[in-house]
Amino acid sequence: MRNGSEDPPGVADDVSPGDGDTSGVQDADVATRTARIVPVILAGGSGTRLWPMSRENFPKQLIGVLGADSLLQATVRRMEDFPSDWEVAASPIVVCGEEHRFMVADQLRASGVNARLIVEPARRDTAPALTLAAAMACADGDDPILLVMPADHAILDRAALHAAMTLAASHAERGAIVTLGVPPRSAETGFGYIRVGRVLDDGAREIDGFVEKPAAELAARYVEAGSYWWNSGIFVMRASVWMRTVQRLQADMHAACLTAFVGARVDGLSLFPSADAFGRSPADSIDYAVMERLNTEVDGMPPGVAVALDAGWSDLGSWDAVWDAMEKDASGNVARGRVMFESSTSTYGHSEGRLLACVGTTGLIVVETADAVLVADRSHVQDVKELVTRIKALRAPEADAHRKVSRPWGYYDSIDHGERFQVKRIVVTPGARLSLQLHHHRAEHWVVVRGTALVTRAEEQFLLAENESTFIPLGVKHRLENPGKVPLEIIEIQSGAYLGEDDIVRFDDTYGRCR
Repeated sequence: MRNGSEDPPGVADDVSPGDGDTSGVQDADVATRTARIVPVILAGGSGTRLWPMSRENFPKQLIGVLGADSLLQATVRRMEDFPSDWEVAASPIVVCGEEHRFMVADQLRASGVNARLIVEPARRDTAPALTLAAAMACADGDDPILLVMPADHAILDRAALHAAMTLAASHAERGAIVTLGVPPRSAETGFGYIRVGRVLDDGAREIDGFVEKPAAELAARYVEAGSYWWNSGIFVMRASVWMRTVQRLQADMHAACLTAFVGARVDGLSLFPSADAFGRSPADSIDYAVMERLNTEVDGMPPGVAVALDAGWSDLGSWDAVWDAMEKDASGNVARGRVMFESSTSTYGHSEGRLLACVGTTGLIVVETADAVLVADRSHVQDVKELVTRIKALRAPEADAHRKVSRPWGYYDSIDHGERFQVKRIVVTPGARLSLQLHHHRAEHWVVVRGTALVTRAEEQFLLAENESTFIPLGVKHRLENPGKVPLEIIEIQSGAYLGEDDIVRFDDTYGRCR
C-alpha cells in the first residue's frame, strides 16, 4: 500500500490477491469470540429524484432532508446506544466518491465521528464499494460483522432498528448473509421486493428471491400475498463471508477490488484505492452481484436470511416519500422554511429563502432554492429523474450544483452572471487557503467585506483589510488565504472570455487536488 506515513488502524499490507485465504482472515470460532460489529456506510449516489435540493455535486445524503442533520449524519448516529453485549467499532467505514469526499469528511467531523474513509476513484455501484470496505475491515486480521447501511435513508425508530440488527448479527455470526426487509405498508412501485420463504426458529425468514420494482397492480398482489417485503438495502454479514462469496460469484470484481485496495494510497484515515485497478471492476449492486444467487442451486454459498424491519424505514427516493416521513398539519400539509398554506391540503412546501405561498393546492410538491423551483403533482414525483436528465442534456448548471457550492476551504455563492462576467461571494474559514493557481481565460477583482485576506499575486504577498481590494490579471499565479480567527468574506468579480470552473491550473494545494 503506497503510504507516506503509518497506516491507519484497519489498513495493513498483508492483504494481497495472491493470499491463500483471499479474505485476509482465518475463520473464527463463533462460539467463543467476542462479537464485534463494524458499521459500513455507503455514501455514494446522486439522488436525482430529490432535485432541486439534491444535485450531482451535492447529493441527498449530504442535505438535511428531514431536519438540521444531513441524512449521512443521521445514519452515522444510528449505532449509538446499541445493545451492550455487542461490541461496535468506534470508527465506522464510510465509502464515498472523490467529488464528495471533502463534504463527507466535514460532516463526519461536525458529528464527532472518527470514521475511516474509502474514496472511490470511479462509480461502480454498491457491490465493489462493499468489497473495498470488507477488505479494510479484515485487513488487520480481524473478521468483524459488517453492518452495511445506505447513507440516504430515514429510520424513525432506532430501538426497533437495533432489535432487527441484533437478530441479523446473530445469523451473520453463524455464516449467513442477512438483509433487513420491511413488511410493506402499501403497494409501492418505487421499491424492490424480497420474496421471503420458510420461517426460522427465531422469526427470521429464508430468502426465496428478489424481484424488481413492480407495476402498481403487481405491487398490490405482493402486499396481499404477505410473502413479499420491501428491500431496505441494509445488509449484515461477516467480512470474510462476503469476500469469499464475491470471489466465488464475481471473480473479476473480487480481483479488481482487492488489487485496488492493496495498491491504495493512504492519507490519515482516508484510503484512496488504485484508480486503474478499481476501474477494471464490473459495476454491479449487492443484490445483483450476490444476494440473488443465495439459496439457489449454486454450491457452497452461505445461506441468505431476511429479518423483518418495522422501524419507520423509508429510502426517501422521492419528494412524496419525504412528505410521507414528516409530521403534517391538520390538513396533511408539510412546511419547511418560509412557507404559508391557505386552503391547501396534502401539500409539501420547502423554501430555502423566499416566502413560499401555496393557495388552494392539493397533493402538490413545491420546492424553492436560490436558482430553481420545482412544482410537481405528488403522483408524478418519480418523473423528476427524467426532468433532471433533460436538464443535464441542456448542459444547464442547475443539474450539477447549487448556487452556493461547498469547498474544503469554505464555500462560494454565485450572486450574478452575464456575458463575460460573473460575481461570487467567497467565504474562507479561519486558517484555510485556496490553491496556488492561475486562469488562462479570466481576470479577477477581489473586495474584502469581512475579515483579513492574505493575498499571493505572482512574486508579491500582502494583506487586505475590510473595504480594501486588489486585481488579479489573467495568467498570473495567485492564492487567497485567511490568516485570521473569523471567516474571511470577499466579493469576487470575474471577467473574461470563459468563466467555467475548469479554467483552473493548480500548482500547490493543501487538499491534494493537484494530482
